[in-house]
Amino acid sequence: MEYIEFVVDDLDEEKRIDLYLSEELTHFSRSFIQKLIEKDKVKVNGKLIEAKKYKVKEDDVIEVEIPKPEKLNIQAENIPVEIIYEDDDLLVVNKPQGMVVHPAPGNFNGTLVNALLYHCKNLSSINGVIRPGIVHRIDKDTSGLLMVAKKDHVHRHLAEQLKEHTIKRVYTALVHGNIKEEEGTIHAPIGRHPQDRLKMAVVQRNGKDAITHFKVLKRLKDYTWIEARLETGRTHQIRVHMAYIKYPLVGDPVYSPKKEKFHLNGQMLHAKILGFIHPTKERFMEFEAPLPHHFTRILKILDNNILKNE
Repeated sequence: MEYIEFVVDDLDEEKRIDLYLSEELTHFSRSFIQKLIEKDKVKVNGKLIEAKKYKVKEDDVIEVEIPKPEKLNIQAENIPVEIIYEDDDLLVVNKPQGMVVHPAPGNFNGTLVNALLYHCKNLSSINGVIRPGIVHRIDKDTSGLLMVAKKDHVHRHLAEQLKEHTIKRVYTALVHGNIKEEEGTIHAPIGRHPQDRLKMAVVQRNGKDAITHFKVLKRLKDYTWIEARLETGRTHQIRVHMAYIKYPLVGDPVYSPKKEKFHLNGQMLHAKILGFIHPTKERFMEFEAPLPHHFTRILKILDNNILKNE
């Protein structure tokens, strides 16, 4: 067992305890933390929490008992995976469009985790049996770079960099519309959509701070090819932010009301650049993944003005 203690400061007062702990323990999911509370693994000022919705107060002393990780039992599968970099501590992989990052109820096969378990056997156990090694995620239909931890202390170090917004994450995307500005910043909080809980949205109430920087790479008639840099990392952040300013991603089945003409299998979004401080080498490392075929195909179509008469 591992015990972790926190003392609440005035800036966090009145936050729900599961939210507070998920912000402090960034390498654990919020659902995992909620299960710890349900199993009486969390104490406040030496006492078990009587209400799951307990709101923390200044100077509260919170003690969290982290159980030993369960033995990993997700099936390893011989699925090809493009490894950009690997050492004894971590991997950087280039995930293809259409691949789910980790297993979930009803979908335990064919994921990146299944492929990684076959390739390297040892992955960090911090996120349990479902998400071994997974420090951060990208959507199923987003392609590009992910960092994966092999050891728990490496996982914690990388998760802390995510929390402190020091990891460099640059995406490239194709959006509907012709953006007039050369570059810009979208600073708008993101949270669950108030009517559709399966979607995210820009919301003022219960939204988390979210910042996306973008710049135009090329204007292609009724489309714009952009680069987007994440300052924060909220769920669907680029997709939500670009739709919010009326330039939704081409092929986005959730946030784009526009019809697309290219027979795509998902949004045109690629995690192109990933940079972080290596936890044991203690130096900044940066990686870049080339544009996938499905992306370059559409850019060539647009650049050749094939759609100019439509």
